[in-house]
Amino acid sequence: MSTSLRVGLLGAAAIAPSALIRPARQVPRVTVTAVAARDRTRAEKFARRHEVPAVHGSYEALLADPHVDAVYVPLPNGLHAEWTLKALEAGKHVLCEKPFTSNRAEAEHVADAADAAFARSGLVVMEAFHYRHHPLAARMRQIVESGELGTLRHVEADVCFPLPRFGDIRYDYALAGGATMDAGCYAVHVTRLLAGRDPAVTAARMRTLRKDPRIDRAMTAELAFPEEVTGRVRASMWSRRVLSIRARAIGTAGELDVTNFVMPQLYHRLTIRTPRQAGGRVVRREHLPRTPSTYACQLSAFAAAILDGSPVLTSARDAVATMTVLDEIYRACDLPLRGATRDRGN
Repeated sequence: MSTSLRVGLLGAAAIAPSALIRPARQVPRVTVTAVAARDRTRAEKFARRHEVPAVHGSYEALLADPHVDAVYVPLPNGLHAEWTLKALEAGKHVLCEKPFTSNRAEAEHVADAADAAFARSGLVVMEAFHYRHHPLAARMRQIVESGELGTLRHVEADVCFPLPRFGDIRYDYALAGGATMDAGCYAVHVTRLLAGRDPAVTAARMRTLRKDPRIDRAMTAELAFPEEVTGRVRASMWSRRVLSIRARAIGTAGELDVTNFVMPQLYHRLTIRTPRQAGGRVVRREHLPRTPSTYACQLSAFAAAILDGSPVLTSARDAVATMTVLDEIYRACDLPLRGATRDRGN
């Protein structure tokens, strides 16, 4: 088995430097060997800036490059399924940005293809929920599982940030945009992590764009997990809740509250509140190392899954479960499901 991983980049996306280029410099077994964009000039400019040795003028050309073992797919949501499938057909491992696909049906199709590719050729597919690979995520789950909070009763998460650029692709229905897709997928994923099971959606309410009422700019959904555990997720790209990135787990004996679980390398706060036997409350705070970044942790995990056979925490099958909840949220507030289109990319 090879001892290094050569990664190609499909699309000179704005997220690529922080999600792939800089982390690769921190992960010795990974090198970024090629970049492709539909605008070759853009790819060449990106390659010069980030010292990527090979440039391709099409995604197909990069997938045919024998010096590429794996691809990172940071394309718009509506293109994730198409190019993940094409990468698997070309014999490449795939790290695909979240949300994994446009809807559950697509996710199931890609997961089936991923299972077959792994059985046939050992190909790995990972959804890029970078936060999940950081020690903070593991610690959050460990606290809940330890019983320190008592019996779990409620989980919730907010992922709200301001994005007032309404021409951004994240507001484009044809490209599977919307706050639930872009921000809500994080909130859903972390509540699934904390609860250790999958929820049903009991209610949802949204705020939509005036120019396209199919697009949610803000969403709140109520969840019901097995064993009478309730949940709530809030997602927003433009609402009164300007900035809130937070996860909570409430049990019969205490509460876990985590600020900025998504990007803990920038700043985070983990607080545990439990009752004091003689009255009052005990507050404990923990701080996990801010380095390596979530993206470096993710890239290390991707390489380990391919080179060492390590488990994949954010697998294609896990993505199906998340996409199921996202579909249910849209159905609960009578918005159409996102659908894959292929008319525009990076």
